[in-house]
Order: sequence, then C-alpha cells, then structure tokens
Amino acid sequence: MNDLSPVIAADKAHVWHHLSQHKQYETIDPRVFVEGKGMRLWDATGREFLDGVSGGVWTVNVGYGRESIANAVRDQLLKLNYYAGAAGTVPGAIFAQQLIEKMPGMSRVYYSNSGSEANEKVYKMVRQIAARHYGGKKWKILYRDRDYHGTTIGTLATSGQDQRAMQYGPYPDGFVRVPHCLEYRKQWDVENYGERAADAIEEVILREDPDTIGALVLEPVTAGGGVITPPEGYWQRVQEICRKYDILLHIDEVVCGVGRTGMWFGYQQYGIEPDFVTMAKGVASGYAAISCTVTTERVFDMFKDDASDPMGYFRDISTFGGCTSGPAAAIENMRIIEEEGLLDNCTRMGARLVGNLNALMERHRIIGDVRGKGLFCGAELVADRATKEPADEKKVQAVVADCMAQGVIIGATNRSVPGFNNTLCLSPALISTESDIDALTDAIDGALTRVFG
Repeated sequence: MNDLSPVIAADKAHVWHHLSQHKQYETIDPRVFVEGKGMRLWDATGREFLDGVSGGVWTVNVGYGRESIANAVRDQLLKLNYYAGAAGTVPGAIFAQQLIEKMPGMSRVYYSNSGSEANEKVYKMVRQIAARHYGGKKWKILYRDRDYHGTTIGTLATSGQDQRAMQYGPYPDGFVRVPHCLEYRKQWDVENYGERAADAIEEVILREDPDTIGALVLEPVTAGGGVITPPEGYWQRVQEICRKYDILLHIDEVVCGVGRTGMWFGYQQYGIEPDFVTMAKGVASGYAAISCTVTTERVFDMFKDDASDPMGYFRDISTFGGCTSGPAAAIENMRIIEEEGLLDNCTRMGARLVGNLNALMERHRIIGDVRGKGLFCGAELVADRATKEPADEKKVQAVVADCMAQGVIIGATNRSVPGFNNTLCLSPALISTESDIDALTDAIDGALTRVFG
C-alpha cells in the first residue's frame, strides 16, 4: 500500500490506543508505524526513527525484522498452532528446558501470555499455598513503593505507582506496601543505605505479623518507577529477611529478563535465589505473545498430591498459554542472543550509555542523577540539584517530544508516581552499536538545551 491515508483514518476512527488521551486525535492524526528493521522504525508518513525504548515498552530486545524468528513461528504454526496447556507441545517442552538451564535453582515453567498474567499466577499460587499448608495464614503479599507488576485488578493491588492504580479500586485485601530503595532520594541518613532500606521491609513484616506474610514481590531493577538500581547490600539483606521469616521471594523480571541488564536475568546480577521468577516482554522480543511463571521444585511440590485432596492442584488455566508461537519464537530469540553475543554487547553498550549520560550531566545541571544496569538506564531531571526538586513534568515530556521531532524515540516516567514523573528512560535493543548510543544521547543533549536552556 503506497497511500496509507485509509489506514490512518481507520485507526483514528476505530482503534482505542493504550495509555492515550484520545481528545488530541480530534485535531491530529495518531502515529501509525508500518515497518521496522534493526533499531529503526518507519511510520505511515515515511519518517524514520531510531528506537531507544525497544518498541515503546522495553520489549524488542533483538531488534526488528528478524526473519529467522518469523520463520520459526510460521513453521510451528503450520505444524501445530495450539493446544491447551493441560497437555504438552514440542516447543513448550524445549523452551522450558532451555530456559531452566539459564536459571540454576529454578525448575518449572508455567506459560501464559502477558506479564500481568504471569504475576497474577504467582499471587494465586501464594494464596493456595497458604490455604493448603499454613491453615489459611501467610496469605499476604508485600510489594515495594515505585515498583509495578501489571494492569489487572490483582496486580494493580501491588502497584507501587499510585497514578497507575488511581480510579480502579477498591482493591482486594492482603497486599502491603514496603518502602522503595532509591538512594538518590534517601529516606534514612545512614552509611549502609542498602541494608537500611532492606531492614525497612522487616519492619513492615513485624508490624503485619510474619505468620501472615506469604511472599514479597520485587523488581530486580525498578522500571517505570524511575529505573532504580538497588543500593549495595540491599539484595543480600532482603534474601536473609525472606529466609528468616519463611517468606517466598518473587522476582518480577518482566522488564529486566532475557538480557536487558547484561545477564540473562536481572536477579542474577545480585546473587539472589528466588522462589518465583516471572518474565514476558523480552522472552520472544515481541514476535509472539508469551510469558512465563518459573518456580523452584519446592514450590512445585506444594501442589503435588496423591489425589486425596481433589482441589489440591493448581487449578488455573491461561488460554493463550497454549499457543505454540510463543515458545517457538522464544527458542529462536534465545539462540540469537547467545550466538550474536548480545549479553556482552549489552554490557559494553550499557557502559557507553551510562558514560554518555554522565557526560551530559556535567553539561546540564537539570540532570540530577544517572543510574542503570546494562541497556536499561535512566536520567532523573531536577529543577535544583541542591534541593533535588523534581523537574516540571511537562518539560520532561517536552524533552521526549523534542527527541521524537529529531527522529529519536526515548521514554520517561509518566502518570506513574505523583510528583516524581521526572526520569528519562532508555532501553535500546541489545543489538545497539556505539553510533546508536551516541545518536540517542546526542538527541537528548539537544533537547535539554532547547527545553531548559
């Protein structure tokens, strides 16, 4: 199709876009993307863009236009496109084995089709474990301020981003917030901040009663809440606390998983031994819908029974967890990451990205803090470095818009944490080159100059 005006008209008339106020489309056309290759995208007007956020939501880890993934999906769909997860399939079994090989200590993979759903499965497992093994106790789930775990009512009950959850309550009981660990915005003036931030979790546990706490869910690096990397000592102390009180540790890798931080999983950067790991976005790089809830054998055994309890197994189904396209795409996605050395590239390019952002911080006082791990980085903008007053959110979004006008797509925290939607977010594909990274930060440099002077 050369003339895409009918497509744009159909989109404008009938598509309800995610995270969008549609009042604006009464006077402008929505952007419609039509093609992607590597790190580049083209929209319906023919404009080219460098994608610095991997599909808008940290997903397209191996880049656009991967013919081998498309072929793997096509071949599998022709052979067998679907069977419900109560039975096995060839790609489901093969990918599960390959995945577990990358996750020492983990054992079982439960398939579904989105990160929200993967996290919801854990919450159900925790509640059923409480019913079966603790007489209904240990049913509460702790979550962290500024973390995010999904869009369902259940997962929004664990949203540490109040604006994301606003207007969708009331929420179910049993979900309890613990403090964030952002050292740049210290809640305690101590030297060992990481340990102190973890001890704050123990304080909540003691307040609620350890016998009522079943699990703690955390992102290894907080994503949409400001790209928050954990301070030194934090994760070791968190692990100790969970073991002390027999609390299951759930690591949400929906964003960080499958290479984003320079290792297969973000938790592996910190020596954590989780009970649950959930993942979605990068598992198949957006070439097919797939998510995984991965557990230890200990957790799996809690649902095994000799049939004396007819309600004892995990009574759950994910319809599209039975699609074979997801694991077929994931197998090829993983092969690409391994054979092209993308974990090492992520580490190298991530170091360049952080270095470039630190250089920008020397030139622009509006940047108060730079943080990140691998190709997952953030730059927090502040009106005043001394007071750390957050930059005006409208101006932060103006920086994003300026970069878009330059043909460079970046992200920013937006309508998530009241008063603190002031962090620029960068998560380019793992295939990024030095010139790609430099182009991203050059665009930000120009945008900061034009917006803030």
